[in-house]
Amino acid sequence: MGVNESRTRHSFVLRPVAPYRLELTVWTLRRRPENAVDCWDGHTYWRALPLAGSTLALAVTQAGTSESPRLRVTIPGVTLSSERKEAAVAALRRLLGLEADLSGFYRLASGDTKLGKLAERFRGVKPPRFTTLFECLVNAIACQQVSLAVGVLLLNRLSANFGSAAENDPQVHAFPQPHDLAAAHPKEIQGLGFSRRKAEYIIGLAREAEAGRLDANALAALPNEEAVANLMELRGIGRWSAEYAMLRGLGRWDVFPGDDVGAANKLERWLHLRKPLDYAGVHRRMARWQPYAGLVYFHLLLRGLAESGRLNAEDRGSAAIVG
Repeated sequence: MGVNESRTRHSFVLRPVAPYRLELTVWTLRRRPENAVDCWDGHTYWRALPLAGSTLALAVTQAGTSESPRLRVTIPGVTLSSERKEAAVAALRRLLGLEADLSGFYRLASGDTKLGKLAERFRGVKPPRFTTLFECLVNAIACQQVSLAVGVLLLNRLSANFGSAAENDPQVHAFPQPHDLAAAHPKEIQGLGFSRRKAEYIIGLAREAEAGRLDANALAALPNEEAVANLMELRGIGRWSAEYAMLRGLGRWDVFPGDDVGAANKLERWLHLRKPLDYAGVHRRMARWQPYAGLVYFHLLLRGLAESGRLNAEDRGSAAIVG
């Protein structure tokens, strides 16, 4: 991160539910090597996070085995208060799926030859979640109707221009909070490469969040269909974005975003299907693996990354922020 190693450090250890593999979980979160918000160099995950009134850059590494994992969290340059540490732990629990118990998924996979091979290949990956529902929905808007590579580039620019810089490393920026974007003018966001409509959606979403009308806890209490319907009432959020938010924002492991063309293509290749799958077809195929369809979604993402040669890329230097 460009941090002076001679400065004071503060670190602590977290023990995720086993099995756990940090690199697989981080790749499931970041999706592309160009991601400059969730960064990975082959050994260390780092990110800037808002922590109790300040923004700090932190680094995470794994020690021990996947069956007896330990994560060391280091926040260079500061002595962490208990309040900031508590906030960091809460954020990492979501981002890195530290408390997810996938024993039920592994039991299901053990009795299914097809799923069993996939689950064993990526054993230890945990389902990540964005830090907030707001962050998840902005990610979805950025990636609508463009390639994932373009969507990630737009998110990098949004963070570099609107996210707060880390106090202990000003070169690193957090993902923008609602208050960072609520007062923005659409032209400011358009200037980063977003369409006018997407810029308006993002600003409108930020204002909804600032006004307290983006209530993740209330949505979490609803059945899937109702929660999706509520999310689709937000301007700019269609079925794909809503289901994406259900999985990556609310942690609904039974949701496989059926309108995700890339995910459907991965599913077709994995199952060696000759005909493309539509929304209904995806859900028919996934029925046998419920309530873990969303975990299959993440495993297929990793399979695609592995096939493309990206999974083991040590790309810390390639995650440049475009201003």
